Amino acid sequence: MADREGIFAGDDPFAIARSWLAEAETSEPNDHTAMALATVDGDGMPDTRMVLLKDIDGNGLDGSFVFYTNYESAKGMQITASGKAAFVIHWKSLRRQIRVRGTVTREDGEQADAYYASRALQSRLGAWASKQSRPLESRAALAAAAAKQGVIHGTNPRRPPFWGGFRITPVQMEFWADGAFRLHDRFRWDKQETAWSVTRLSP
Repeated sequence: MADREGIFAGDDPFAIARSWLAEAETSEPNDHTAMALATVDGDGMPDTRMVLLKDIDGNGLDGSFVFYTNYESAKGMQITASGKAAFVIHWKSLRRQIRVRGTVTREDGEQADAYYASRALQSRLGAWASKQSRPLESRAALAAAAAKQGVIHGTNPRRPPFWGGFRITPVQMEFWADGAFRLHDRFRWDKQETAWSVTRLSP
């Protein structure tokens, strides 16, 4: 597309996403990988929460976005049931955002093991201790559960079988940048069989 230049230029949406993420790393004061993840429950009721994007893997038609969580959490069970999710990542400092909709599979192999091992010990033990999304008696009860897991697993806990990654493979992506007088730039990428089609959208 002739007018897709500058920060929007290129034939690979994942390369653009990586470029924007790298810029945000130097400009966002906190959590430049934070994204609002949307799912739906069994009744079709939407649900959103903030999670951290941990990897942008692959390129072209084979790229995906990876985050990690407890598979038994509300979002984990909703994703497992539907196999679909969406997210938006917004960088206020850059005045840009990326929206993604796609299918979801688990990332629970060596890549998940490696990421889990890279986390701080207390975070690894916390993954064992937290019954994510379920009622909790008190903060003290959570601390006690984490301490108990430390006794059980020691200083090198393995990744819990109920904790790992989800890989979102986009069917649609949108790149947005702020424009003067709200005349923003928006480009939607739709996945086709052999290529992405790109459409400029009205702001």
